[in-house]
Amino acid sequence: MKTVLVASSKGGVGKTTIATHLAAQSALDGHRTVLIDADPQGSSTRWAERRSDLETAVLPIDGTRKNWLKQVPEDTQRTVIDAPAGATADSLESFLEHADALVVPILPSTLDIDATVPFLNAIAKHPRVRRGQLRVGLVGNRLKPWTNASQQAVELLQQWPYPVVAQLRDSQAYVMLVGLGRSLFDYHSQHVRDHQEDWVPLLKWLRKG
Repeated sequence: MKTVLVASSKGGVGKTTIATHLAAQSALDGHRTVLIDADPQGSSTRWAERRSDLETAVLPIDGTRKNWLKQVPEDTQRTVIDAPAGATADSLESFLEHADALVVPILPSTLDIDATVPFLNAIAKHPRVRRGQLRVGLVGNRLKPWTNASQQAVELLQQWPYPVVAQLRDSQAYVMLVGLGRSLFDYHSQHVRDHQEDWVPLLKWLRKG
């Protein structure tokens, strides 16, 4: 079973959107997929419930409870964890112990980047990260590639010791799709395919692990 943890020390960075999209893509690939919703707001759970009538449904599990791991079915092939908003390295300990990869979304603003630095510094001290057992990847999220702010943010992120594994452009489509229990990967129009291309580097990075 492969497990991806999506977490950030900053709220409102698109964590749930990324977690639900990774879960949908995994299910569409034919994997038995579980979505651990560790955020008390329960947004990922509601997304999964709206998707329950599809053949590519994803099983939601309450990750706010200490026994979350015992609730994961034995035949699960992929697990995506949507961490609580504003998480710290210490509060994520139970998830860090079981994840194969940690995806950290970051918005293209100085405030968001500065707020993420202490979180990444704390993550770097975790034994599994130091031993290379837990890979860490950064996702530039809600980017506007034509603006100087987004371009400068990406350049700054690329100087960090962790790889920038995706650059996701800003789009209202994500808000609509999450509200429907769907993802970009459920559709095949040209407009959607352009957005899907943004995810290719992240998906390739996850498959390498």
